[in-house]
Amino acid sequence: MPASHVKVIIIGSGPAGLTAAVYAARARLEPVVFAGHMYGGQLMLTTEVENYPGFPDGIMGPELMEAFRAQAERFGATIHNVDVTAVELRKRPFRITTAEESWTADTVIVATGASARWLNVPGEARLRGRGVSTCATCDGAFFRDKAIVVVGGGDSAMEEALFLTRFGRKVTVIHRREALRASKIMADRAAAHPKIDFVWNSAVEEVVGEDATTALRVRDLVAGNVSTIDADALFIAIGHDPNTAIFAGQLDLDAAGYIASADGVHTNIEGVFVAGDVHDIRYKQAVTAAGSGCKAAMDAEKYLESLEVAHSARVPA
Repeated sequence: MPASHVKVIIIGSGPAGLTAAVYAARARLEPVVFAGHMYGGQLMLTTEVENYPGFPDGIMGPELMEAFRAQAERFGATIHNVDVTAVELRKRPFRITTAEESWTADTVIVATGASARWLNVPGEARLRGRGVSTCATCDGAFFRDKAIVVVGGGDSAMEEALFLTRFGRKVTVIHRREALRASKIMADRAAAHPKIDFVWNSAVEEVVGEDATTALRVRDLVAGNVSTIDADALFIAIGHDPNTAIFAGQLDLDAAGYIASADGVHTNIEGVFVAGDVHDIRYKQAVTAAGSGCKAAMDAEKYLESLEVAHSARVPA
């Protein structure tokens, strides 16, 4: 069975992918979005979002992503809740393969995002959005005057801890080693802050709570004993993994596996664009991801126009 051909394929359905779909659809490019079985990106794992413009009273993360999706479909985007299993970007047209079928496209926008690393301990999954989070910027304000714990020892963890001191009455950093991996300036800044305490050589073994996080069970990795500490919130800051495995060997990736792009839009392959957290290692916000999706779609439209001009020039009068 021959592959279906479209002008634009978008891989990913978080804020970046669905914003790209809105813009591409409004440009009458009839984009096809491969959203994955778990569509909507990391916002599907959050509760209330208070920092996305236009919602003064906040909005639930899944509700926001449903609105993104409905808007894209309203303008003509076709969205499939299936995972892409393979890509061929070295030949034209580009080929995208799922478990059931293959598609070809003139342009591809990669918006597959990055997945936060979790501790994978009892209670963690059940209490996500109920005190367990991977985004201080998103959720920190919900824990004013509360006991907050941050797990991690790198720069990101120190940034999270320092940010959270604006809200919590105290912030405890738990790290598996006896020294931080963070840069000296960040480590010194955190160590000097009066609200931040450190628990060294320790690991969280369980998140405790029924409807909300209330405590953590923590193992001392040297002595071996387990203790319980009060915690209203647990922020996990041990890194993200970009969802780029299917692009390895075709798109240029940086040392951490994120898609490399000099301008945050274009990749090393002409006609393949990138948007959102699959490239962005710094901001990781819904609003910045949406903005990058807009840029990717607009540049994809310009690229398609250039192909049409080139084709017209080759066609005899």
